[in-house]
Amino acid sequence: MTAGTSQQRRHRRRMPRVLAAIGTCAIGLAAAAPPAVAAQPAPEQWYLDPMQAEAMWKVSTGKGVKVAVIGFGVSASTPSLQGQVLPGKDITKNGAGTETDDRDGQGTTTAELIAGTGNGGGIRGLAPGSKIVPYRVPVRSLKEPAPLRDPVHAAIKAAADSDAKIINISLVSDHVLGSSVMEEDVYQYAAKKGKLVIAGVGDNAKTGNKAQYPAARGSVVGVAAMGPDGKVADFSHRGKDVNLTAPGVKVPRWCDATFKKYCEGQGTVAAAALASAAAALVWSQHPDWTGAQVLRVLYDTADRSWGMKQDNPNFGFGVIRPRAVVLEGKGNPGKADSNADAVFVWPVFRYEPVDTASPSPAQTKPALATSSQVADTGNSTNTPFLVGGIAAALALAAGAAVVIRRRRTP
Repeated sequence: MTAGTSQQRRHRRRMPRVLAAIGTCAIGLAAAAPPAVAAQPAPEQWYLDPMQAEAMWKVSTGKGVKVAVIGFGVSASTPSLQGQVLPGKDITKNGAGTETDDRDGQGTTTAELIAGTGNGGGIRGLAPGSKIVPYRVPVRSLKEPAPLRDPVHAAIKAAADSDAKIINISLVSDHVLGSSVMEEDVYQYAAKKGKLVIAGVGDNAKTGNKAQYPAARGSVVGVAAMGPDGKVADFSHRGKDVNLTAPGVKVPRWCDATFKKYCEGQGTVAAAALASAAAALVWSQHPDWTGAQVLRVLYDTADRSWGMKQDNPNFGFGVIRPRAVVLEGKGNPGKADSNADAVFVWPVFRYEPVDTASPSPAQTKPALATSSQVADTGNSTNTPFLVGGIAAALALAAGAAVVIRRRRTP
């Protein structure tokens, strides 16, 4: 434990590590099959236009940044990922496949949302110049007991020791992921090596809103999901583990591991993929920055309608807005801290003391999301904008969102 974990720092309390079972979000398991060209184009990616993706790609595409994707495999043969996937590692140790043998389609979808070229009518990644390094772990159900040494721990450790800058974990579970008996916290290990570890906060807001892993770990950047209406999705987990928000509703995904067609999907795993891509765009433009500086700027430039002296339990610091960094040069990176541990990284602005008492049940139930945020409004006034030709009038009534201070305890 370092001095950064002292009582003087305001950090989230974390549950002790326990043996974990792995769960997936919103995609059923299917037998692996050779990938084929999509029978139909991917559903419309509504968020690219308001985020000004085309303009950003003229400045930064994520080139030079490697993103490790930890999950159930990434197919390297889909049209959108051909040439985008580098050798990774198969942690399954069963000889039944490789890291490019995707068993459910989720890992491949994540990779395409980050680095897809859009070829063959496929998904266009937000950072198409970045490269994917897949780390495949065994497929297990949510209720399946974890082995004494969790393969997710080994995958994160391997990714942390690689030259990948960003580690995306496309798994969500009610139980701790990445725990390994008698070994140090692998998330802190990765953060201390300057890696950004990013994961979805979970899709359980309507079914108990229990803390989800790995986003509930203090070293992980937890990402919530929002839709074209500018609101946090009703399924997206609420609470102190939300750091950022990204599009995660009506987002294209592979329907299954046959890779024959795309479906319209949703989930915080997709939102985390887009947040990972946003980090890649910024890091590519500023290769001399540390992971902490990249994360600090993402926090600093996130779109929000509330004051800077408070956190929002639905949106965290706000909605990702890489355009503000890439095109406008906004965001203060602060000092070159080599530790990218999310609980230690704060925007350059400082919060004034606010009520740190535990939020009441009324403040934490899933029905809270009414913020006016959108993926990227194009300005700082949160004005309405068109998505897919349909005007999305934003709810601008201040006070509609219940804003509380996230607890930060040692």
